[in-house]
Amino acid sequence: MANTYVAIQTVTVGSGGSASMAFTSIPQTYTDLKVLMSARGTRSALQSNSRISFNSNTSNFTARYLEGSGTAVVSSTFARFIGAIPAATATASTFGNLEFYVPNYTSANYKSYSTDAVTENNGTDAYSYFIAGLWSDTSAITSITIDSASSDNFAEYSTATLYGIKSS
Repeated sequence: MANTYVAIQTVTVGSGGSASMAFTSIPQTYTDLKVLMSARGTRSALQSNSRISFNSNTSNFTARYLEGSGTAVVSSTFARFIGAIPAATATASTFGNLEFYVPNYTSANYKSYSTDAVTENNGTDAYSYFIAGLWSDTSAITSITIDSASSDNFAEYSTATLYGIKSS
């Protein structure tokens, strides 16, 4: 069966940046959710770490990530982590990409999620991330908030779109 993607909501950061991007009142009529994000951080560093919360809940998250830089590979844990994006010292006006997927978001089971993210930088450092996570909560997901673990803002023009996926 083919899957049908329906754009539910798009958030675009305006002038001055924003501490978070949020999707609220998520309909419970799809089987899965996907977020596609193009973003940049304002932190004075090469990259900024992004993280998520569901239903305003920041607890009961576990995640394992694999990071590749082109010269090294690291694997570690970081709760709520969904990848890094370029920040202020990366190549100017360059945005990173992130794809975040949550299957069975309405079920009464714990919610797994996965992420594929890449920082973009026309320099020597760029990073790729693959993340598998779990939210140990049985509540249906009704809202998703993406913010920075680095306490900075998303830069102007950062964009995230939430898609609902249903079997057709």
